[in-house]
Amino acid sequence: DISELGLDYLKKESDHIRIGAATPINAIGASPLFLSGPYGALSDAAGAHSTTTIRNRATVGGNLCNASPCADLALPLLVTDGCTVMTIEGLQSGPELHPLQKAFVSESALQCGYCTPAMIMAANALINTEPEPNEDTIRENLANNLCRCTGYDRPVKAVLKAVKDMKENRNA
Repeated sequence: DISELGLDYLKKESDHIRIGAATPINAIGASPLFLSGPYGALSDAAGAHSTTTIRNRATVGGNLCNASPCADLALPLLVTDGCTVMTIEGLQSGPELHPLQKAFVSESALQCGYCTPAMIMAANALINTEPEPNEDTIRENLANNLCRCTGYDRPVKAVLKAVKDMKENRNA
């Protein structure tokens, strides 16, 4: 249980606000610190992020700016001018799941689902820079995502399957 680590906080300092990595997204939208002034966009963005269940349970991590994992919701929101922001919802094309999403399902790499979006997005960022990563590279890349359910074996297998499927689609 990471709740005892003290990473769930919103602290107003002289010229900025500190947001703990384990702060639920919903806390940003509900905090009076973000209702006006230069931080109002954070409240608006937090309120529009995914579903109520996700906002209540998800933390500020796991968002992406230019397809690189970022550790804080505030960073992509404040520096996205001219950037492409992609979330798990934007990865698929229409109703068709992305090959990584399909592979996570077929390889049973989902488990509780808490870390799945960050794992898939981290794998996508890796594949965008290295289209055919090996198992060790994938393990190293996914190690930054805390997962207590899978032991990382199934997500690694899912990424390897997606890499294979994507290569076959390119060669078809």
